[in-house]
Amino acid sequence: MTGRSEHGTPLLRQVLSQIKGPDPRLNEVVSALVTHLHAFVAEARPTEREWRAGLDFLIETGQMCTAERNEFVLLSDMLGLTTAVDDVNHIGPAGMTPSSVEGPFHSPAPARELGAWISSGPERERAVPTVVHGRVLDCDGTPLPGAVVDLWQANDTGLYDTQDDTQDPGNLRGLFTADDQGRYWFRTVRPSSYPVPTDGTGGRLLTAIGRHPMRPAHLHYRVTAPGYRPLTTHVFLAGDPYLGSDAAFAVKDELICHPVARDAGSEEWRMDGPHEEIDFDLKLVPLDWTEEKA
Repeated sequence: MTGRSEHGTPLLRQVLSQIKGPDPRLNEVVSALVTHLHAFVAEARPTEREWRAGLDFLIETGQMCTAERNEFVLLSDMLGLTTAVDDVNHIGPAGMTPSSVEGPFHSPAPARELGAWISSGPERERAVPTVVHGRVLDCDGTPLPGAVVDLWQANDTGLYDTQDDTQDPGNLRGLFTADDQGRYWFRTVRPSSYPVPTDGTGGRLLTAIGRHPMRPAHLHYRVTAPGYRPLTTHVFLAGDPYLGSDAAFAVKDELICHPVARDAGSEEWRMDGPHEEIDFDLKLVPLDWTEEKA
């Protein structure tokens, strides 16, 4: 036990006294959860009807979850909890690329060659062509050849392939292997800001507490390299009106990039007309890094 049984109401002490499983860490986490839940009840004093409505809300949330959609992840994101957990788990050295929330729309991406288009749907004819490139490095700037870069994004109307019947599965996703200098690059279309799904419990909660559902335009990254921490993060586009009020609380200054407009094509990037260019490096943290080594 953690000592929390010495505090609180007789009921709380009784509940905590019964938490004595074989896993000390599980006991600690459940004890903290129970303690805070009892404190919430004491502070908010919910009526029985309100408490039952809350339970029904959680039941409905679970019933909405599918292989393509996790409403609990959405709720965690919308309440800032995913970012809070991310922040306490991804402390690292100066210069590292900050991690950010994964979101509810990751799914396996097709392997693609460097430079490939990841956009093959109707958005290719509508949206701004964009080339994205950069390097995967360690925090000292050493390239990490062979790093795997997993990308996914919404289209120009704010929909992922799993939400949109007009997109083929795997559209706007790609799995790339960095070259011998740690470089990656691909071609796509400029993503747009979009609302999180509002047809479920997450959307109802946002409406009830007076918040908008919008996320600023972004690309998702998941990057892995042997000997380094996996990195899940975003790249946000500068100038988006929702950067300061992201519904998922995921924006960090270091993750905001400035797309550069190019008025002509590029032989280097195999772009045959006007386009935008995004340059974004990713710096990974060694698996054995500790604050003591900093």
